[in-house]
Amino acid sequence: MAQALDVNGRSYTVQAAPETPLLWVLRDELGLTGTKFGCGVASCGACTVHVDGQAVRACQLPVSEVWGEVTTIEGLGAEGLSPLQESWIRHQVAQCGYCQSGQIMQAADLLATTPDPTDQDIDAAMGGNLCRCGTYTAVRAAIHDAARAIREGGAG
Repeated sequence: MAQALDVNGRSYTVQAAPETPLLWVLRDELGLTGTKFGCGVASCGACTVHVDGQAVRACQLPVSEVWGEVTTIEGLGAEGLSPLQESWIRHQVAQCGYCQSGQIMQAADLLATTPDPTDQDIDAAMGGNLCRCGTYTAVRAAIHDAARAIREGGAG
């Protein structure tokens, strides 16, 4: 079944059954492989993308229920690295890297609504994003650093 999707500022017509998870449409039909499959039950956060500016788990969102513009990790830094991505690099957050696109997308959602997050804000927002390498301290530091950069004049 054909469905129109707006992803990272581009319009697409995809051929997918209505119940197909957005994750598989992004990866298999559009070739946007930055969004990862982790658990398949929306518990780990590896598949986090934004729909209409809101962080969602793409592994459990049927393509037929997508309600707005989709932004993936590829779209977050479409004009060059975002301050959040730059901070991630500066703080050497990634170890194996598998969860990182979901972590960054969840962090971007947090910073869009909470420009000066506390440790508690970060822990609450990031609690559903699992990192088997345990880089949570670096994640927190990178988010604080990015928030500061954005407040001082960078873009999200």
